[in-house]
Amino acid sequence: MIPAVPPPPDPPAAVSEAPERSAATEREVRVAAALTDAEVRIDTGFSGASMIIYGAVFNPTDAPADVVVVVRGPDQPVRLIRKQRVLGVWLNSRPVLFEGAPGFYMTASTRPLSDVADFGSLRRLGVGVDHLQIDAPAEARSVTRYGVRDVVISRLGEDYLDWRRAVIRLKQTASLYSSDDDGVTFVDRGLFRAELELPTTAPTGRYHAEVWVFQEGEPVGVSNLTLRVEKVGFERAIYDFAHQRPWLYGILCVMLASATGLGASRVFKRR
Repeated sequence: MIPAVPPPPDPPAAVSEAPERSAATEREVRVAAALTDAEVRIDTGFSGASMIIYGAVFNPTDAPADVVVVVRGPDQPVRLIRKQRVLGVWLNSRPVLFEGAPGFYMTASTRPLSDVADFGSLRRLGVGVDHLQIDAPAEARSVTRYGVRDVVISRLGEDYLDWRRAVIRLKQTASLYSSDDDGVTFVDRGLFRAELELPTTAPTGRYHAEVWVFQEGEPVGVSNLTLRVEKVGFERAIYDFAHQRPWLYGILCVMLASATGLGASRVFKRR
């Protein structure tokens, strides 16, 4: 009788090492964020939109962390005119065109920005309305100001700050610029949320959101998000027609206004 030969032993299971990226980030502060809605559609019944930016902060250190949310809409030109008194008569000044002003700008943070980071860090990152870069008519030369190199000098001279404040004031009046020092709240350990409100006048286009994590006054992590705001339906058709055929659109508007005025005059004449 031939003795049974035992089967060979199973080969040892291969143990895969953890990727280097996972091991390295165990000691780093990180942030992950998302939007409840990544697209907003504007139609004839649009009355504004509200959405939530939420996420988590991975903080393996003992130092506390602050979260700052910055949402910026597409840039839009802003044309300003200032009243000036000349020989006892109020006249309009020469128009000033700001080409680099964002159409929408919002900041929300866990506490006041001045307590989160110093002036230089906020200015370099452009975080906060006071540190928002707004392009104005400029000269060819540039200088270093506030610790930032290559700052372009505006031809407005010392009046630039007054014009810049006027741009911000107009945007804030239209609910397009806002700051909330308590807009970011931690709902649990490391989990946070912030509410984003879009007014009816919100410009269309691509919005960019940055979720910054600050620790001991320095930025240590950021998460970038995008949001799309676009017109749909009849609003979209009118918008495309006005931009693709502006001359024909203008002629039709004049004809419509004339017809409306003529009809109204006949109605009131009969009365």
